[in-house]
Amino acid sequence: MNDGFREVKDRIRKLDGLLQGGGSSNLEFAQAVSKVRRLEKKGDRSREPSPELKTLLDKAELLARSGR
Repeated sequence: MNDGFREVKDRIRKLDGLLQGGGSSNLEFAQAVSKVRRLEKKGDRSREPSPELKTLLDKAELLARSGR
């Protein structure tokens, strides 16, 4: 796994923690995290994360911040 994917995985773990901590009541946030997870699983970990994955991850993080 390269450093770019390692960073993505760390960010997803933080989002998962927020989701388990009560963020699941925000449907849009929960769906965004689910999309990020699915796209991350399809990604090639030997390459940099795709722009689509980064965009979805940024959107999920934005939703997490706005939901607080």
